[in-house]
Amino acid sequence: MISKAELFGEKTVWRGRKAYLLGNGIVQLTTLIGGGHIAELRFSESTGLPALSPLWVPPWDTIEPYTYKPKIHTSRYGTLTEGKLLSGLVGHNICLDYFGSPSPEEAEQGLSQHGEAPSARWQKKDLRVTANEVALTLSVGLPVAGLRFRREICLRRGESVVYFTETVFNERKADHFFHWTQHVTLGPPFLSHRDSRVLIPATKGITFPHGYDEGKALLASGQEFRWPMAPLRKGRTVDLTRPLLRRGLGFVVSVLLNPSRDVAYVTAINDRARLVIGYCFNRLDFPWVAVWEENHAIANVPWKQETQARGLEFGTTPLPVMRREAYARSQLFGVPTFTCVPARGRKTIRYSAFLAQAPNNFGPLRDVRVFGKEIVIVGRKPKAEIRVPASKLQRPLSVTQ
Repeated sequence: MISKAELFGEKTVWRGRKAYLLGNGIVQLTTLIGGGHIAELRFSESTGLPALSPLWVPPWDTIEPYTYKPKIHTSRYGTLTEGKLLSGLVGHNICLDYFGSPSPEEAEQGLSQHGEAPSARWQKKDLRVTANEVALTLSVGLPVAGLRFRREICLRRGESVVYFTETVFNERKADHFFHWTQHVTLGPPFLSHRDSRVLIPATKGITFPHGYDEGKALLASGQEFRWPMAPLRKGRTVDLTRPLLRRGLGFVVSVLLNPSRDVAYVTAINDRARLVIGYCFNRLDFPWVAVWEENHAIANVPWKQETQARGLEFGTTPLPVMRREAYARSQLFGVPTFTCVPARGRKTIRYSAFLAQAPNNFGPLRDVRVFGKEIVIVGRKPKAEIRVPASKLQRPLSVTQ
């Protein structure tokens, strides 16, 4: 039985981290002040539905990333280049204003993996609870990039959908070209080789050009392919819709979303829990999905060959490489690999996340569609559909001013 919906938003502490908890009696979401990461998204226990968050939680203890100091934390989390981010990384994080590693010179100036935003201290700008929704607005400054970022997270009464509205403000007098990626990472127990599958409406793909950490690459480097069958390093191909493919190995690929679609998505199902998670967004806003998998491969701290994770990272940019390399390749498959916010201007993007429970014997996922005020999850069996009410769902739009 689903209990009477109760809307709330409050400060909380999540595993020693400062956070906010939002709920509507159907789902609960936890977001962190350090880096703005979405740490948990799950059904409320009172619903009787699986109270399992699909989002990845690392096996190491995290800290507020803005407190990272190389002299203190390098031995625990790694050097500044990645360690500052990894010290606070969890679940769904934002990559802004670049996607990938800083250059050695940028690292010397204090920059870490995936830009300033996921390692900075965010601030609450507004928290409102009305009769029909709860909405939290957080903001963070990116002084090196000259940007300010704002995110509103909204839950509506009686719905298992999260509505995100994000705005990038350019505080400088020149156009700013940048990367904007939603680094959504799934982890166990939701993530399982036996029970889980991912679904992305992708077409062409390319494997990471630089192998994988410590030479532990599952896939061949720099090879084009058709999703989901990717080329193995030692020949043949492998189906990337199944996670956790080979223990001790990992990979990164990028895939182009189907250009015939207006609304795209990334989604995954755990058949045993009958739990579905997905994100819907405007394909023109985020035409790329980087797929990352770590399966007990990386031995360096803080990984220690203890991590299993699958990233479904939708954004403006295909591959997490240094900014110099990313901008040298301005297009891939004829599609731009960056976005722009004009001088003293702003750019707003909207997207949604959802949870759903699949009926018994629902079978593999086939598609996710948006019809009016519903998200429809389509299975492969005849008439297999899950309809998720989404009353605030507008056709996802980007606005540049």
